[in-house]
Amino acid sequence: MDLASKAGKHLQLKETFERHSRVYTFEMQIIQAKENYAGNYRCEVTYKDKFDSCSFDLEVHESTGTTPNIDIRSAFKRREVKQQEEEPEIDVWELLKNAKPSEYEKIAFQYGITDLRGMLKRLKRMRRVEKKSAAFAKILDPAYQVDKGGRVRFAVELADPKLEVKWYKNGQEIRPSTKYIFEHKGCERIMFINNCVLTDDSEYYVTAGDEKCSTELFVREPPVIVTKQLEDTKAYCGDRVELECEVSEDDAHILTPLTDQTVNLGKEICLKCEISENLSGKWTKNGLPIQETDRLKIVHRGRIHKVVIANALVEDEGDYVFAPDAYSVTLPAKVHVIDPPKIILDGLDADNTVTVIAGNKLRLEIPISGEPPPKAIWSRADKAIMEGGSRIRTENYPDSTTLVIDVAEKDDSGVYHINLKNEAGEAHAAITIKVVDVPDPPVAPNVTHVGDEWCIMNWDPPLYDGGSPILGYFIERKKKQSSRWMRLNFDLCKETTFEPKNMIEGVAYEVRIFAVNAIGLSKPSMPSKPFVPLAVTSPPTLLAVDSVTDTTVTMKWRPPDQIGAAGLDGYVLEYCFEGSTSAKQSGENGEAAYDLPADNWIVANTELIEKTKFTITGLPTDARIFVRVKAVNAAGASEPKYYSQPILVKEIVEAPKIRIPRHLKQTYIRRVGEAINLVIPFQGKPRPEVTWKKDGAPIDKNQINIRNSETDTIIFIRKAERSHSGKYDLQVKVEKYMETASIDIQVVDRPGPPQVVKIDDVWGENVALSWTPPKDDGNTAITGYTIQKADKKSMEWFTVIEHYHRTSATITELVVGNEYYFRVFAENMCGLSEDATMTKESAVIAKDGKIYKNPVYEDFNFTEAPMFTQPLVNTYAIAGYNATLNCSVRGNPKPKITWMKNKVVIVDDPRYRMFSNQGVCTLEIRKPSPYDGGTYSCKAVNDLGAMEIECKLEVVFPSAGSSCKVCLLA
Repeated sequence: MDLASKAGKHLQLKETFERHSRVYTFEMQIIQAKENYAGNYRCEVTYKDKFDSCSFDLEVHESTGTTPNIDIRSAFKRREVKQQEEEPEIDVWELLKNAKPSEYEKIAFQYGITDLRGMLKRLKRMRRVEKKSAAFAKILDPAYQVDKGGRVRFAVELADPKLEVKWYKNGQEIRPSTKYIFEHKGCERIMFINNCVLTDDSEYYVTAGDEKCSTELFVREPPVIVTKQLEDTKAYCGDRVELECEVSEDDAHILTPLTDQTVNLGKEICLKCEISENLSGKWTKNGLPIQETDRLKIVHRGRIHKVVIANALVEDEGDYVFAPDAYSVTLPAKVHVIDPPKIILDGLDADNTVTVIAGNKLRLEIPISGEPPPKAIWSRADKAIMEGGSRIRTENYPDSTTLVIDVAEKDDSGVYHINLKNEAGEAHAAITIKVVDVPDPPVAPNVTHVGDEWCIMNWDPPLYDGGSPILGYFIERKKKQSSRWMRLNFDLCKETTFEPKNMIEGVAYEVRIFAVNAIGLSKPSMPSKPFVPLAVTSPPTLLAVDSVTDTTVTMKWRPPDQIGAAGLDGYVLEYCFEGSTSAKQSGENGEAAYDLPADNWIVANTELIEKTKFTITGLPTDARIFVRVKAVNAAGASEPKYYSQPILVKEIVEAPKIRIPRHLKQTYIRRVGEAINLVIPFQGKPRPEVTWKKDGAPIDKNQINIRNSETDTIIFIRKAERSHSGKYDLQVKVEKYMETASIDIQVVDRPGPPQVVKIDDVWGENVALSWTPPKDDGNTAITGYTIQKADKKSMEWFTVIEHYHRTSATITELVVGNEYYFRVFAENMCGLSEDATMTKESAVIAKDGKIYKNPVYEDFNFTEAPMFTQPLVNTYAIAGYNATLNCSVRGNPKPKITWMKNKVVIVDDPRYRMFSNQGVCTLEIRKPSPYDGGTYSCKAVNDLGAMEIECKLEVVFPSAGSSCKVCLLA
């Protein structure tokens, strides 16, 4: 334990130096020794890199007489100790408390106090009541003392290791360096200060969250001693005599040290120090001398030295050191230049929207600035985009951040957020990315009517238009046996119906659709069902067994692939028994062929059936039958479709399986009073046993009707009530097999009115209202409130706010001098509550308000002369393939567009097609030849002016070899 901190009433320390003998004497006096003072004492002496110590044991014995003061000097000096006279008891702390400030130094000299400043600061804190800290489990000591050139250790212990800790010196934050070293050990936070100098003698404090604790560091300077004495010298008269001696240290005294500075970019940096003498010195930055410039000025006025840097730059950051001449002391300071982050969006549109074509690579580079370089984070829908991602990733550089999408998809459209952060601040921006593409292919077209050489077809638009409006459709047709498609229209079809003509009777055809938008042509739709003008249908397809019992067989099939122009009147199902004398069965391509006389086949249905399913009844058990089906239309019966193998007439057990419709896999919501009719299909043979339960209990059939069949079960409620809400469990059982499923039904109703509506405040023409939500929410969430007002004189109610989501609102623009009542309706998905809650008191609008005059705004002039926002570009075209020239123009009124070739206006030329959509102008050249090359120009004219742009078109056609021939007509 360091006894210097215990000096006071019972312990006094003194230090003397005899210059002649060059001996230091250290004295420790104990006044009124006590038993607990006994123990081992040690005196340590250090000088630069040398160290020595000695120790002694002190024993304290009880005595009835007067106990003299103990002089410890005898333990360290080998000389006789004289008995000291008894001195009166003196309390140094009481002397300092009662003395005037001008007498402090006199008391310190008289009683050997070497650390007067520390004692005064401790005296100031003696009456201070320490508050228990929530952030620190162990705080800093009140003061630390270290010798010049030594190392000191500051340590605190945190209650929460997640708290962020910052260290400060005289209010300036300390950053890690070779001088300041930080360590973390569990909850302990440690700071080391290496090579302490006199400028480190100051106040330090550490912050954790909103709390801080502070301490004082005292740097002791060793006394200056003569290390080499003057030597006796003999000289002759007239000779020059030089006497030399050495002292331990002779440094200039620092009055004001340099301090670390953190400045914003563009601000002024001023480093100032003051030393005890008027000496010149040298300034260095990062070890290199500093030269004066227009921005950097070095000032020396007496004992004050300054460096002033105007408009701080990033290059000005570094370690600055001032070294006075003729002394070895140095004054260091660290300058840190910071700049808040900025996002530069000058290269984007006004609404920060970036458009990219699907399938292309997007590399969006956004310039940024800030010092230190900010950390950039991209996110979308609150999900961060990682820098090392695969398809979507970010790339960060000191001066820019880049979003990279390798292959853009339509799902990539959306709002992307950029967050920049450094120690100077934060910056945020949002960029909208729009991915456009060709449309999805339309669904397969339907042929609704067929004639001898024509048909009428229609289709639905594609589900996804590619982010650009559909301009029209192309229709293609081909013979079913052919693979060559023929284009039926060269002008875009704007409608979703079309009538192909000039077809060959009796030939099967298929049609398909292409959708077109500004980006291009979609993939083709699936072909339509084959159709034959006035021809017999093809055989039915996919004949299969649906179910078998002991006496019946149920067959199902698909309609013919080719129905033809005559349509389909119905089907004929026939069967015969296995073992017929003329039956011959042979397998070809995995199918069976039958050769039986017509008399052996029994017609199962006496009349044509339109459905693709029929049950053959009256069959003997364990018999085997062959089945075939024919399609019949006005042209006659089609070829039969045979089932591939004989069918055994015997019922087979099939495990049950419930097929819950997709819309019932989520909560099924209905309003009070509506009917509930749910059909749940299932499978299983023989007929399954069906059981329903509601919330684990059997269903009350007086309130809920259950109807079961062989293939489905129906739950029916004529008028739904809120008590019908709950979980319905369905169980289907076939012998030992069982299948279960659950359906959640929620019956909702209009909510009740809010509980209490009150007027919180009235000012000017405004009234502040608040209310509490209703007790009854109608079994569903409250979606909003409707607020109405009524003048007390007329009590006619008027709606002021609808679909309001909060439970407090401010009603404005009320008539001065009137008195109002207010009422509030609650609203959910079923509508408004039947009743409303009205305020008990009224609101009076006083007449002392100011009259507000609405500002008058002049109409904005939107007229604009034509201007091309996207010019024409020189284009290469391949002979025989359509080519397009595109540009975009802006103007108001809408400009008139004229296309020219070699300065000649293109009018009514079938080889060219011109169209314009939303400012995008397109010239399509159909199957260009080498003579179509030349200079094409587009001219836009309106009442405010005209503008013209041009480009060159070169038509390239393949030659016999690998080279191409180019023809350009000027």
